[in-house]
Amino acid sequence: MAVIKTNAENTKLLARLMRAEAEGEGELGMLMVGNVSVNRVRGNCLDFRNIRSIPDMVYQSPGGYEAVQKSYFYQKARDKEIRLAERVISGERQHPASNALWFFRPTGSCPGTWYNQANTGRFKAHCFFAPTASDCPDVY
Repeated sequence: MAVIKTNAENTKLLARLMRAEAEGEGELGMLMVGNVSVNRVRGNCLDFRNIRSIPDMVYQSPGGYEAVQKSYFYQKARDKEIRLAERVISGERQHPASNALWFFRPTGSCPGTWYNQANTGRFKAHCFFAPTASDCPDVY
């Protein structure tokens, strides 16, 4: 059962975002980007108030994804990434991105907090950060 509303085109949009943000980190890395993305739609908190759809989340400005400014984001969604997007839309979560609203790729080690959000861990090059359950209960 889907944890956010979507349709085929929006699922493909999420798939393109996941690939553009984390293709170099494999399927697990793409799933984690998908977790963060779904959490931003579910959360309705902090920087993501009134983000109610996948397009709202993908194109949020300011605060959205840098990948939308790159040409490779606009490539057609592939079946592999569409299946990964469907998995996160269905509620599959991967630690450390399970409840995260942010991730980034630092040049060194992950900071303990980022924008006052706790570091939940690192996967390959990306560090993930989650709000508290009291700040964003809908991502928990």
